[in-house]
Amino acid sequence: MKKLFLLLFFTINFAGFSQELPKGFTYLSSVDSTIQSELRYLSNNNFIGKPIDGYKSNCVIVSFETANALKIIQQKLLKKGLSLKIFDAYRPQQAVNYFVRWAKVLNDTLMKKEYYPEVPKSQLFKRGYIASKSGHTRGSTVDLTIVNLKTGKALDMGSPYDFFGPQSHPFYKHITKKQKENRLMLRKIMMEHHFKPYNNEWWHFTLRNEPFPKTYFNFPID
Repeated sequence: MKKLFLLLFFTINFAGFSQELPKGFTYLSSVDSTIQSELRYLSNNNFIGKPIDGYKSNCVIVSFETANALKIIQQKLLKKGLSLKIFDAYRPQQAVNYFVRWAKVLNDTLMKKEYYPEVPKSQLFKRGYIASKSGHTRGSTVDLTIVNLKTGKALDMGSPYDFFGPQSHPFYKHITKKQKENRLMLRKIMMEHHFKPYNNEWWHFTLRNEPFPKTYFNFPID
């Protein structure tokens, strides 16, 4: 028994995981360690310009069903020299609450030039960029892009991740042919594997028949 306990202890610590997840959730890296990640809300590189409540480490957490679907997609992309890269997945409710508080402080516009240059901060709620509930908090929504493994760079999608504006709509017309093709490639492979897209963001997809359609979780990303 003691040997088994020690084995489990070292296995968990080697994996870098520091919490027991709710039933039905998993660390994506335990299902497919090749999928890249850069959780923007863990850093200053996001539309607020500060780390967000609930993000404690760069580990992607999703429902089991989402992880398995992403693994299948990743295996197909790897054969083409490409990879998925996750910007956000499960998002605790405390992070959503942080967004709501921030949106009400109208003079805090640190990242306006980069992320919402043409949208008044006072309009973020009305235009749907900030909301009190997020599909991410249910564990089966992901924000992601595709990376070229040879160059190490993300494919050019015509607008940055989390950019607030029509430029981020999946079928925005005023981008290059190649940018449109890249968006379509991401959209096509995600939809083929049971993800539904979001009309306002080329990077945002939710698993169809998600396991927790009405539950909003609040455990931290750790």
